[in-house]
Amino acid sequence: MFAKILIANRGEIACRVIDTCRRLGVATVAVHSEADREARHVAMADEAVPIGGPAPADSYLRGDRIIAAARATGAQAIHPGYGFLSENPDFVDQVEAAGLVFIGPSAAAIRAMGLKDAAKRLMAEAGVPVVPGYHGANQDADHLAGAAEAVGYPVLIKAVAGGGGKGMRRVDRAADFALALDSARGEARTAFGNDAVLIEKHVASPRHIEVQVFGDGTEAVHLYERDCSLQRRHQKVIEEAPAPGMTAEMRAAMGEAAVRAARAIGYRGAGTVEFIVDGSDGLRPDRFWFMEMNTRLQVEHPVTEAVTGIDLVEWQVRVAAGERLPLRQDQIMLTGHAVEARLYAEDVPAGFLPATGRLSHLRFSSAARIETGVRQGDTISPWYDPMIAKVIVRGPTRGAALRQLARALAETEVAGTVTNLAFLGALARHAGFARGVVDTGLIARDLAALTAVPPPGRAATVAALLVAAGLWDAAPPLAGFTLWAPLARPLALTWGEEPLAAQIAVEGPDRVRVTFGGQDSLAERRGGGWWVDGAKAPARVAVLPGQVVVFDGVAHVFGLPDPLARAGAAGPGADVTLSPMPGLVKAVFVAAGQAVARGDRLAVLEAMKMEHTLTAARDGVVAEVLAAPGAQVEAGAALVRLKAAE
Repeated sequence: MFAKILIANRGEIACRVIDTCRRLGVATVAVHSEADREARHVAMADEAVPIGGPAPADSYLRGDRIIAAARATGAQAIHPGYGFLSENPDFVDQVEAAGLVFIGPSAAAIRAMGLKDAAKRLMAEAGVPVVPGYHGANQDADHLAGAAEAVGYPVLIKAVAGGGGKGMRRVDRAADFALALDSARGEARTAFGNDAVLIEKHVASPRHIEVQVFGDGTEAVHLYERDCSLQRRHQKVIEEAPAPGMTAEMRAAMGEAAVRAARAIGYRGAGTVEFIVDGSDGLRPDRFWFMEMNTRLQVEHPVTEAVTGIDLVEWQVRVAAGERLPLRQDQIMLTGHAVEARLYAEDVPAGFLPATGRLSHLRFSSAARIETGVRQGDTISPWYDPMIAKVIVRGPTRGAALRQLARALAETEVAGTVTNLAFLGALARHAGFARGVVDTGLIARDLAALTAVPPPGRAATVAALLVAAGLWDAAPPLAGFTLWAPLARPLALTWGEEPLAAQIAVEGPDRVRVTFGGQDSLAERRGGGWWVDGAKAPARVAVLPGQVVVFDGVAHVFGLPDPLARAGAAGPGADVTLSPMPGLVKAVFVAAGQAVARGDRLAVLEAMKMEHTLTAARDGVVAEVLAAPGAQVEAGAALVRLKAAE
C-alpha cells in the first residue's frame, strides 16, 4: 500500500479520494490553482501545493507542475480523479517516467479508447455490438454529409475525442448538417484540441445504460449497470443503479460485452463501458450498442458503490499498488436501488445557464450521502464546472429510493446563487420517471412543467414578511404595545419582478396579523415555531443582503427594496445583447451596419467548458459591436447593440 498519494484534481472528487485515503491510513497531497487556495479539498488534505493560475490550462492541466509537486512532497502515486488529465495518455507516460504510479489504466488502454472512431472499430473486432455509422478518417465536410445521408437521418455528429456531450449535435435533416458540423467542430476544438468527428445513427427511444468494469491488467469483472438516461443536452442529470426494467438476460449480455471490452485492452482500474439502448420494445439483448469507454472513475460511481457495498476508490488504490482484484465476479452482489442527482449552480428558467455566486447559505439533508467540494461561504467561480454537490440515496426498492431522493432534495438549502434544485425535485416526483418510463428525451418532452418556477405559498410569503419585519426570531420587548392605536405598519417585498405590498399588525408578543392580496392571515408562534392560519409555516429561512430566502422544498427568494434607493434607469431591453455569465467571447458573427433578423446568431460565448450561442432578440440593424473575439467579459457585459432599421 502507498504511504502518500497526490490527487491531481479539485472539487468533490478530490474530497472523495481524500476520504477513502484517510480510512486506509494513506497521507494525501492536494494541488490547487490560485482560485482554489481556500477550497475544501485543500483544507482536507494533509499537504497542499499551489500549481498556477485559475485557468485550468495554467494549473490543473499542467502535468509538469503536478509531477513536480508529487516528487517534492514524497508522494508515490498520483490519482487523477476525473476530467482534466485523467484520460491523457501522455500524462500517464510522464508520471511513470518520473518513477511514480498512475492510479488508473495504462497509457496504451487510454489511447485505445481515447478516440471514439478507433474504439468502435476495436470493439467490433472484440465482438462488442456497435452503433451503425461512419467512423473513418476522412473529415472532408462533403464526405461526412454523404456519410450522414447513407446512415439515414436523424444522425448524431460526435467528436471522436469527446465526452459529456461536448462536440455533439443531433441533425434531423440534410439542410442543417453543415451548420451543425461547424458548431460541433468548434466546440470539440476548444474542449479537446481535436475537431475530428464521427457520424452515428440516432437511436429511437434511446436509453443510456453503462456498465461499471474493473480490471487488474489481467482479469476483469463488472459491477452491474447504471442508467443515465435522464439527460439534458447530453449532460447527465440523474443516474441510478440498477437500470429500471432490467432483465437477467439483458444484464448478463451487457455485463459480458463490457468485460470483453475491458479484457480486449488489458484494462487496469475502474472504467465504464457506455451503451446506447433502444428501449422502444423493452430491454432486449439484441438492442444495445457500444458508444464509448470512459477510462476513469465516473461522476456517478457512488450509485454503484451504494448497491454493491464496494469502495471503488479503495479498489483503484489497491490494484495500482499491485494487488489483484479483491473479488471474483460471483462474489459481487447487487442489493437495493440507488439514485444520484447532480446539484448545480445554474439558471434553469434562463435555459440552464451556468451561474456563479457566493454560497451564503448551504445546508444538506441528513437523508442522503453528499459528495461536495464546497462549504457555506465558498464561491462558485467561472473557471470550473459549477457543480455544488452530488446527492445520493439508497433504498430497498426503486420507489423507496426515489421517495428518499425527493425528501433529501426538499431538505437541501442553497442561497446566494441560483440552482437547479427545484428542477431536480420535479424530476424526482415525475410520475413517468417513477413508473420507470426513462429515456434520453424525457426532460425535453416535459421541459415546461419541469422548469416551471413554483410560486411561494401564502405561508412562505408570511414567513418572509415576518423576517423582514424583524419578528421571525424573537418578538421585540414592546411587541403588542401601543398607546392609542393598533401597532401596524406597511411593508414591501418583491418576488421576481412582482411587487408585494403588505400590512403587518402586531396583536401580541406571539401573534401577528398579516394582510396582503386582499386577505388577512394570522401568524402565531407556538413551541418555538410559527403557524400561519392554523398550519405550520416553513421553518427555515436565510437572510442575505437585500434578500430573504424561505425554504419549503424549494428556495423562494424575496427582495427587500431599499426605500432610500432611487429608481434606476430603464433597462436596455432587446436593444442590447448582454453576456448571461462571465466567459470568453469565442466568436462574433456581425458587424456595425449589418441587418439582422430575430434569432440570428450574434456571438458565441465560451463559459464553464461549454459554448453558448447568443442570438438577436428582434429584427434590426447592428449599431455597435462592443466586444471582440478573445475578450473575457463579466456577466451583464454589453456585447452587441441593435437599432431599428431605417
